Amino acid sequence: MNNAIEKKLALTHFWVAFGAFALACLMGIYQVIERSGFIGWIQSREVYYASTSTHGVLMAFVLTTFFIMGFGYYVATTTLKLPVWNKTFAWAGFWVSLTGVVLAALPLLSGAASVLFTFYPPMQAHVLFYIGATLLVVGSWFWCVSMIVMYMQWKKANPDQPVPLAMFATAANAILWLWTSAGVAAEVLFQLIPWALGWVDTIDAGLARTLFAWTLHPIVYFWLIPAYTAFYCLVPKQAGGYVFSDEMARAAFILLVVFSLPIGFHHLYMDPEQASGWKLLHAVGTFVVTLPTFITGFTVIASLEIAGRLNGGKGLFGWIGSLPWTNHLVLAIILSLLMLIFGGFGGLINASYAMNAMIHNTAWVSGHFHLIFGGTTIIMYFGIAYYFWPVLTGKPLFSNNLALIQLWTWFIGMVILTTPWHILGLLGQPRRIDKVNYNNLLTLSWEPYEITMIFGGLILVGSAGLLIYNLAKTQFHVTETYEGEVEYAEPIHPVTALPAYLNSFSMWNWVIAAFMLIAFGYPIAQFFLMKTYGSSPWGY
Repeated sequence: MNNAIEKKLALTHFWVAFGAFALACLMGIYQVIERSGFIGWIQSREVYYASTSTHGVLMAFVLTTFFIMGFGYYVATTTLKLPVWNKTFAWAGFWVSLTGVVLAALPLLSGAASVLFTFYPPMQAHVLFYIGATLLVVGSWFWCVSMIVMYMQWKKANPDQPVPLAMFATAANAILWLWTSAGVAAEVLFQLIPWALGWVDTIDAGLARTLFAWTLHPIVYFWLIPAYTAFYCLVPKQAGGYVFSDEMARAAFILLVVFSLPIGFHHLYMDPEQASGWKLLHAVGTFVVTLPTFITGFTVIASLEIAGRLNGGKGLFGWIGSLPWTNHLVLAIILSLLMLIFGGFGGLINASYAMNAMIHNTAWVSGHFHLIFGGTTIIMYFGIAYYFWPVLTGKPLFSNNLALIQLWTWFIGMVILTTPWHILGLLGQPRRIDKVNYNNLLTLSWEPYEITMIFGGLILVGSAGLLIYNLAKTQFHVTETYEGEVEYAEPIHPVTALPAYLNSFSMWNWVIAAFMLIAFGYPIAQFFLMKTYGSSPWGY
């Protein structure tokens, strides 16, 4: 199948993603230096918060959404052996999302939307920011529709056949995103846009935070599923082995979708709008969602062990040294799993009510988030990019050694950046502040960690530069040709038939609907049922 158009579609999405990433990295190092107070002339509260808000939006929404869409389009067409369904529709989604990014960027860069990427009221942004964010999400829904239609087309043409694992994961992510983005969409459409336009004087901040909590935690798994897809479907083949269990992989993706959605109130532990019983319910759900993570850890490491032993590894741990560490995807997953171990431990603390109370709104939270998102997830995006770029451009990667250096420096920089953050959180340093030098005694105890963080940030910026340089040189300066295609790993035991619950989402959507009704039904309805003395949750 000639998939030149699909390659262009994926590559265009990737470039928007990594362009946003490069700009966000520059803003990130500015923030680390500015808030330390070491260089007085760059300190500016207005610039800091504009930069922080833009950095968060570019990383959490633009980089991820465009990368996931580009990745999904190419996974769908290569695993199903089908062209992208309705290419005009797919490109329309791209342009809707890109238009949203441009509209949101105008108030962000001008300081008219310095509300951070969570944009909680009562902080108010310019209406263009909310409209732009809405268009970004709406454009991503085009992608969701495309993935689901292609998934259903293949199922119809191949009844009772197992859906290719990579496409099963991609369809799961599209379903997850449709479910979870509904929360923030309702908040923006029915509360924030009317409020920003002046149609209402006030809105219920408690309802807004509850609706955002609907989205805030599951979005992490929207970001993470492409990394997990690479864990299961790309890395074992590159390592020289097989997937340990196709069935366990499918179970992990299903559990990720089902159990990641009806949680989120651990972000509201310190908020008064939800009762303790609902917080407990969500806390239990948050611990349950660690189950697919443990399944993934076991299955992926087992897959790597198979590869290591097939490569000649002996003894209890000899297989580790026999892995092809110079392969970009293999190195990326090793470094990703190392950061997942420590980042996951921090997540358990965040989910525990008593311990969360100690680190709530401290620098610990920033350290945890960057280690999981910027570390575990984004380093796999790099590995995927290095593997896909020669396929998409038809040219070999400009420098394999440069790619390996970039992965190592990103890992080292992220560890150096986030470790002091965790320590500073335990020392009581708050987050969401533009300067830390407001108490002499505290400043003295915090300074060594601030210096270390700056050093880590500089390494990360340098690493980001290596990534962009390598990808750009590959596409625009390499003259050799490359004719390879993406290769997907096969399970060690071939799968010829699967039960419906491991090959379809029909039943699971009903389960999700029930769980969401239980977890969010009354917590949202209460805002409309309680006596509010004439006010309304929407502000009307």
